[in-house]
Amino acid sequence: MPRLPRTVAQAPHTGAHAQGAGRPHGAPRYPVRVRRVYDPALPDDGARVLVDRLWPRGVSKERAHLTLWLKDVAPSTVLRQWFGHDPALWDDFQQRYRAELAQNPDALNQLVSLARHGPLTLLFGAKDTTHNEAIVLADILNNTAH
Repeated sequence: MPRLPRTVAQAPHTGAHAQGAGRPHGAPRYPVRVRRVYDPALPDDGARVLVDRLWPRGVSKERAHLTLWLKDVAPSTVLRQWFGHDPALWDDFQQRYRAELAQNPDALNQLVSLARHGPLTLLFGAKDTTHNEAIVLADILNNTAH
């Protein structure tokens, strides 16, 4: 599997530091959160980024309160359709999605930059709150060296 570029590759833990103990050196000082786009915006959401390739049904742009719609960081159409939010395919989906992200570091680096400057909430439209691309992205961003 291709490795993520150094700017987004996981680094070994270097110990406690002023930016926050328990995270890799250089990791965002603000944790990345994941929420459904259908949930009301909260004051502490910070930057709200939709990470789906397709616009969620029944949500107006006003109601979404988006900072950014980052389609380029979403799984490819082929991968999304193959996965179909089937929990039995979750492990394979994560591996394939991470490989896709390694081929498109610019989109991921936009999220890295946002996470460095304040709270970041990744938004998704799927009903399944534990098996979706936002979960994978948050895991990468919360455990990433920059």
